[in-house]
Amino acid sequence: MMAVSIGKRSTAATSLLISFLIFHTSNADIPAAVAESAEAPHRRFEYKYSFKGPYLTQSDGTIPFWVHTGNAIPSADQVRITTSLRSQRGSVWTKNTVNFANWEAEVTFRVSGRGRMGADGLAIWFTEGQGLEGPVYGAADSWNGVGIFFDSFDNDGKKNNPAIIVVGNNGKFMYDHPNDGTTQGLGSCLRDFRNKPYPVRAKITYYKMSLTVLINNGFTPDRDDFELCTKIDDMVIPQEGYFGISAATGGLADDHDVLSFLLFRLTEPGQQPAPPDVEIPKEEKDKYQAEFENFQQELDKKKEEFQKEHPGVQGEPVEEMYESVNDREIRQVFEGQNRIHLEIKQLHRQLAMILDEQRRYVTVVTDEIAKRGVHAQSGQVPNQDIDNIINKQEEVLRNLNELRSSFYESVRQIGSAQHQGNAAGTYEAVQHFNDIKEHLHVVKRNIDHLIQRNVNPSEKVNCPELPPLPSCLSTIHFLVFVTFQSVLFIGYIVYRSQQEAAAKKFF
Repeated sequence: MMAVSIGKRSTAATSLLISFLIFHTSNADIPAAVAESAEAPHRRFEYKYSFKGPYLTQSDGTIPFWVHTGNAIPSADQVRITTSLRSQRGSVWTKNTVNFANWEAEVTFRVSGRGRMGADGLAIWFTEGQGLEGPVYGAADSWNGVGIFFDSFDNDGKKNNPAIIVVGNNGKFMYDHPNDGTTQGLGSCLRDFRNKPYPVRAKITYYKMSLTVLINNGFTPDRDDFELCTKIDDMVIPQEGYFGISAATGGLADDHDVLSFLLFRLTEPGQQPAPPDVEIPKEEKDKYQAEFENFQQELDKKKEEFQKEHPGVQGEPVEEMYESVNDREIRQVFEGQNRIHLEIKQLHRQLAMILDEQRRYVTVVTDEIAKRGVHAQSGQVPNQDIDNIINKQEEVLRNLNELRSSFYESVRQIGSAQHQGNAAGTYEAVQHFNDIKEHLHVVKRNIDHLIQRNVNPSEKVNCPELPPLPSCLSTIHFLVFVTFQSVLFIGYIVYRSQQEAAAKKFF
């Protein structure tokens, strides 16, 4: 007698029609297989038949209650069944058999590869025995049970892959690889599960002899956005069996990663749920106790070695050895404010140096004019342009002194309120002072040009002609520009201070 029987065998045309019909489930806890029921079945999580990150493996690299074979690589957050190398096979299987009649399995996985096509695929099993290794997606052939195959390679050339196929076997048949199992499939649907932005989820429900496969294609982060793939009624599977996941690669290769496998026991409404397995078998209890004792001994040994290497930290509380998150954030804030204050003070010193240079150049020009006035011919009037330049430079000095006083006041205010500054304010202050330095250097070059020119007293002093630009920098324009920039800068500092003070009222 076959372990898998089906009431109505679907034809190829019916399978293709079902593959294009999409049904959305409104409640993730109510499978589509029992949508017609008035009440949902009771679900109980079975941890001995499940695994999930982030602490998926033990210290020895094994998965609790599971065994892995072949090229499977367990890690802390997932199990890589096969890597993206050619001719790889791997699988994971439960150590204990499942003996309850109704169940629901939720599998989260990724199939990713660099090519447009991949191979061979991934399979989810419920079989009477553990098919640890074999040619059917990395598991044994001629199994007794059911397999849900996520086939990514088109062997028959009909362009009907990637596809999901449900194949049952009673242990007497070989899998039809050349035809991608379509001749043996009990149900199928066309779904592309490769290279999705989010993990693909499969919900497989066996309830009241009805097998339902729901798929979340991985297009959205919604965990409950499932679509009906296929449903098979009047299906008989072994009363006890093992769950497993396997994968294989061929000439083409994909990474097959399983992020979680969660199994739930389903109980019909009105029936008393089976009591949980409170008592742990003695063999497992002894194993875990021995592992705990070994871990405790290693921890004590490491503590002794640390105390020998660091005798000065003995007896200190652990909390005092490390700074908390709040302490670190406060320290970073104060360090940033100190850097801002130092930058402003440095800019103030540079401005003072520029003013001193400006005074020195004005003195040199005045002395030069005085010397030329003594040697001037009788009856000649001193050049009015030189006098105008001296008057303008004196006016520039007065304005720069005022500007220096205003910046000194700004430095004092910022120093007294460092907690209100930020990195953006430092950057704008540096830019502002760079502009001032640039314009002052222009004035310096113009004065140097006047000093270096050997001009007779009878000749008229003119600014150098640089057509089509203006012949020289207008002092009035320069003063207006400097005053405007200074007002903007001081106004910005005051505005930022008010904004920061207002924002702190909400904390």
